[in-house]
Amino acid sequence: MREKNTPSLLERLGRTRRLRHAICEERERLYRLAWSWSHDQHMPEDLVQETLARALDKLDSLRDETRLAAWLTRIMANLFRDQFRRQREDTGQDAEPVTEETPEEAADRSQLVQHTREAIAALNDDHRQIITLVDLAGFSYADAAQILDVPVGTVMSRLSRARGRLRELLAQVHLNDRVVVPLRKRYSS
Repeated sequence: MREKNTPSLLERLGRTRRLRHAICEERERLYRLAWSWSHDQHMPEDLVQETLARALDKLDSLRDETRLAAWLTRIMANLFRDQFRRQREDTGQDAEPVTEETPEEAADRSQLVQHTREAIAALNDDHRQIITLVDLAGFSYADAAQILDVPVGTVMSRLSRARGRLRELLAQVHLNDRVVVPLRKRYSS
């Protein structure tokens, strides 16, 4: 006889089916995040595919279904970090992100977006990851800390340094950083 807390086979199958569907729905968000980290033509697709494959393979290790987005992002962050470590070992130097050139448009909005993308791409890996997780993807400090496997204080200090560096880069092209870099606090989980 099974215990009360042990889910039945049907419950486990239902959970698995529900999570597989939810994971597939995260694909576009993961791709945008991967592109913002790498600014490479092929790397985001490979990174997302590997992330989804690992997530589906390790589905039983997800304890809290409400934290699915953070769990997937952490898997992808670990894969991204591992890939850059391998590139560093292969070349003996840090891999530099490739920025995608876009045609200049007359609209101020497109110039702002382009300069901001270039500035984010110029940040080092740690700074680019923390800016995209907290300011662009909207993760809380606690979620970002869990994703990157660092203390919340480290997230806060990296974010402060990343925002400062981003301001410096944007000041070089005479952009008002307050429009681009929101200084909102995200302590909640």
